[in-house]
Amino acid sequence: MINRNIYLNKISLAEAKQKIKEAISERKIVLKQKSECLPVEEARGRITAEAVYARRSALHYAAAAMDGIAVHSQDTVNASESKPVILTHQKDFVYVNTGNPLPEGFDAVIKIEDVIPVEQKSEVKAIHNNIHKKEEKERIQIYQSVFPGLNIRQIGEDIVTHQLILPVNHKIRPIDIGALLAGGVISIRVRKKPRVAIIPTGEELRSPAEEELKAGEIVDFNSRMLSGYVLQWGGEPIIYPVIGDREEELKKTIQSAIEEDDIITVIAGTSAGSKDFTAQVLGELGETLFHGVAIMPGKPTIVGVIKNTPLIGLPGYPVSFLIAAWEFVLPLVCWHLGIPSQSRKIVKAMMSRKVVSKLGNEEFLRVKLAQIDNQLIAYPLSRGAGNISSLLEADALVRIPALSEGLSFKEEVEAELLEENEENANFDNSIIIIGSHDLILDVLRNELQAVAPEFRLASFHTGSMGGLLALKQEIAHIATSHLFDVPTGEYNFPYLRRLLPEHNLVVVNMAYREQGLIVARGNPKGIQGIPDLTRKDVRYINRQKGSGTRVLLDYLISKENINPADINGYQQEEFTHLMVASAVANYRADAGLGIYSAASAFGLDFIPLIKERYDLIIPEQYFQSKGIQKMLEIIGTEHFQEQVGQLGGYDLSQCGKILTYEKNN
Repeated sequence: MINRNIYLNKISLAEAKQKIKEAISERKIVLKQKSECLPVEEARGRITAEAVYARRSALHYAAAAMDGIAVHSQDTVNASESKPVILTHQKDFVYVNTGNPLPEGFDAVIKIEDVIPVEQKSEVKAIHNNIHKKEEKERIQIYQSVFPGLNIRQIGEDIVTHQLILPVNHKIRPIDIGALLAGGVISIRVRKKPRVAIIPTGEELRSPAEEELKAGEIVDFNSRMLSGYVLQWGGEPIIYPVIGDREEELKKTIQSAIEEDDIITVIAGTSAGSKDFTAQVLGELGETLFHGVAIMPGKPTIVGVIKNTPLIGLPGYPVSFLIAAWEFVLPLVCWHLGIPSQSRKIVKAMMSRKVVSKLGNEEFLRVKLAQIDNQLIAYPLSRGAGNISSLLEADALVRIPALSEGLSFKEEVEAELLEENEENANFDNSIIIIGSHDLILDVLRNELQAVAPEFRLASFHTGSMGGLLALKQEIAHIATSHLFDVPTGEYNFPYLRRLLPEHNLVVVNMAYREQGLIVARGNPKGIQGIPDLTRKDVRYINRQKGSGTRVLLDYLISKENINPADINGYQQEEFTHLMVASAVANYRADAGLGIYSAASAFGLDFIPLIKERYDLIIPEQYFQSKGIQKMLEIIGTEHFQEQVGQLGGYDLSQCGKILTYEKNN
């Protein structure tokens, strides 16, 4: 009989965090908060372990605050416009430069601009340029009295000996290093970085250096991601060798880590599989605080205590893994360092579409943000727990409450900015493209980043119809489309007139591109054209409804009098040309309609069927924006077109050309 770990005590995220806090307050979890002494110059980003006081004043001497003359203020008491006071060099005044120590006995400094020589009253500049060349008996006249301390930087003006410079639990910044050194502090006691053990588990894991992976093998990138975050949070990551699916090996590794490290993390092995041993080992060695949290992704998370040391079992799926790490590992690192647990900056945004969510779990929805017409819009990304690309592209997280069935279109939500975006939360320079997918968009995005990094381009592949709908809903700056209209034989314009009759639009050609059947290398099934899709031995992979490629397919099969039901796989859909090509390359399908560049990317064969027009549809109110003008400038360059040409399958003779479009014709 196979043993499986069934976790039935799933609790809310708030309850889970409370259990950890209680374990700390009850001393089940001991936060060691060790310290070490470092040179101040090496302490940037570290946390002070004790209050730091100045060892000397800054300034430690009285100094002239500007170029001029040092005087005895008493000598100027009777000075006036009608009766100036005459002072003699060396006896009554001396020349000083900014920063010079104040000569003994003098108590004020008069600006050089206010000094008038008795002999040459008008040549003030000459005095300024020859401060050190004056004869000893030189005389000047003063027309205004001055007070003691005028234009003098006093001892301790900035920092006074024994003054508190930094309190305990303060994160040291470069400016703090300057203040510490100015105050005579050259070494400082800081919190020792908590050691975080990272123990990856699973027979399928392979080193990132592996060039070839067999079916069932995956790269161990989770441990490297967590290591990077631990460093960013202020901890010291310790990556252990991969533990196979062997309970005793995992137990020995954890026992060893407990003796050396402050926080233990185990990656994978937390779910209900027959080879998931984390819960079992934790039960044998210590105490389980909870197993299962009502969050999505991240539900199988397990947290416990072994010998006063916290152990966090993290799910193996990368998104689940990171969400759980952010929610449970990060606070523990912060507590060890004696600083508040880091919270994300929150901005208000409006949902770009409806999102349905399951009741019972608090969902962490990944979103991209952009400003459209003075409204911040949140665009949901892929929700799969294994889709790390959704975090790669995400600007923020939107939490869907456990008792909510989802979010409505244009509903206002709170978006929690991910760390990379917290300091610069300005999304005004985002350009949102929604519509038909093409590899050209990746080239364009990279070129825009290279030439004008202040702008950023994000594209969402919803198909051509989806792009036009996005313009109608005012949630996109640009739509991409290649919709073929059968009655007129025209691309895009008839659809614009029907779907966006009141919109003023600018249509720019991106390319004419080859559409055809993507088939396996060598075309082993001998597929020649559309009629072959009805063969029983041919499996087809389709594009989603509303995509221009789907519209084209339906047109082509109607010309051949083919019933869609006769195509094996007509209902199987993918959202991009690359995913269609991937399905063929990985033998999930024998054929799919797509563009030549996608077939070429996977080394597949291509049967050309038609050349189509792929356009950018831009509302007039966005056309003159700086970002879109910069983007169009790039499209027109020889460098950009050369890169696109290397993909293959494109006619760029009209690339960047504004096409004549009249909405009422």
